Amino acid sequence: MNHSPFRLTPCVLPLIVATVCVSITQAQQQPPAPVAVAETVQMDVAAGQTFVATVMPLKRSVVGSAVDGRVVELVVHEGERVAEGGTLAKLLTATIELELAAAQAELDLRNQELAELEAGSRPNEIEQAKAKMLGAKAEMEFGQAQLTRLKQLRNSNSASTEEYELVKSQASQREQVYQELKAAYDLMVEGPRTERIAQARAQVAFQQAMVDRINDRIKKYTIMSRFDGYVVAEHVDEGTWVQSGDPVMEVVALDEVEVYAYVVEQHAAHVKPGTTVRVDVPALPDELFTGVITTVIPQADAKARTFPVKIRVQNKITDSGPLLKAGMYARVQLPVGPPQSAVMVPKNALVLGGPQPLVYVVETGDGNSHSVRPVPIEVGVAMPNLIQAIGPLKAGQLVVVEGNERLRPGQSVVISSVVKPASTPRSSEPNGGANHGTD
Repeated sequence: MNHSPFRLTPCVLPLIVATVCVSITQAQQQPPAPVAVAETVQMDVAAGQTFVATVMPLKRSVVGSAVDGRVVELVVHEGERVAEGGTLAKLLTATIELELAAAQAELDLRNQELAELEAGSRPNEIEQAKAKMLGAKAEMEFGQAQLTRLKQLRNSNSASTEEYELVKSQASQREQVYQELKAAYDLMVEGPRTERIAQARAQVAFQQAMVDRINDRIKKYTIMSRFDGYVVAEHVDEGTWVQSGDPVMEVVALDEVEVYAYVVEQHAAHVKPGTTVRVDVPALPDELFTGVITTVIPQADAKARTFPVKIRVQNKITDSGPLLKAGMYARVQLPVGPPQSAVMVPKNALVLGGPQPLVYVVETGDGNSHSVRPVPIEVGVAMPNLIQAIGPLKAGQLVVVEGNERLRPGQSVVISSVVKPASTPRSSEPNGGANHGTD
C-alpha cells in the first residue's frame, strides 16, 4: 500500500503534540518579561486599494566636468556613498597650480607694497631728511652772509663785479638746495599721498581677483557631488580626457525615496496630498514602510488613463546600503474607497519576519497575572502612527508595542507602561482625519 510522504503515523503525532506542549510549558516557566502596551482603537477610515508602484530616487544627477582635462583619480566608485560636497573625481592640475603659485607670489608683493605705503615714513627717515634740510639751511645762510659782505666791498670798490656775481650765484644755488631738501622733509613728515595708497590697494584687489579666478578653476578640476547619495554609474576611467560638459558620474539620493504609483482616473480624485499611506515592497517582506503623498500630477497618461502619484518615503540605511533601491517594485495602498470601521493598532505592535504579520495580545489570568497570545493579522490602510489590523482583534485590547520582538506564545509578562497612541484621529473624517506626517 502506498503512503503519502506527508501522512502522520500514530507514532509521530504524539511526538509533535508533546513538543508543542513542552514549548508552551517552557514559555510559561520563563520569568515575566517587562513590556509596554497600548490599546487598540476602533475608527472609521477610508477603504484602501492597492496600486502597483516603483521606487525612484528623490534626486538624480549626472555630474559632468566644468573644464577640459585628464582624469587622474576616481575617488568613489559605483555603489559607494558620497556626501554632499564630497569629491567624485579629480582632473590633472599640475600646470594650473604653477600659475597659482606665481599669482600668489605677485599678490604677496603687492600686499607688501601697500603695507609700506600705509605705514608711512619711519622716524629715522624723517630725522635723516631733517638733518639734510638743516645742513642745507646752514649752507644757505653762510652763502647769504658771504654775499652781504661782498656787496659791501663792491660798494667801496674793494671787490670786482665778477667776484660779486659768483658769490651771488652760489648763494642762489644753496637756497635752491635748501628749498628742495625742505620740501623733501615736509613730504616725509606728511607720508605717502592718499592717491598712491589707493592705487596700491587697487593693484592688490586686482591681483587677489587673479588668485581667486585660478582657485575657482582649480575647484572646477575637482568634480564634487551636490547632495548626499550613491554613485550608480561611472562614465569615465582614470586617464580619460574629458571636455567641458562631458558626463563623469551619476549620483542618486536615496536617504528618502519617491514611490511612483499610477492611479486610474475614477480614483484619482480621492487621492489627497498629505495623506499617509502604506508601501509594501515584495523584495523586503520583513519591512513595513509608510510614506506621505506629496504630489498628484494632474496629467494622465493618454493611453492608460492613469495619473502619476508621488509618495515620499523615509529609507532605511544599513551598513550594506539603503534597503529601498531605485527601480524596486512596490505596492501602495491608497485610501480611495468609502469610509469603513476598522481596528487600528500602533505600528510598533507589528511583528514581522514570519509567514504573516502578527501582534501579541495581552491576556489577564488568575491573580492579575499576564501572558501574551500571538494573533496573526493582515495590515490595511496606514496613518501617521496607526495601521489597520485585519483579523480577530477588538477595540480596547492591549497589544505589546515594546519588547514584542523577544516574546514567545504563552509567555508571562509584566506591564511596565501603557503607551497612549501618539494621535487618535477623529472618526468623522476620512482616514480618521490625522493624515499628515510620517513616523
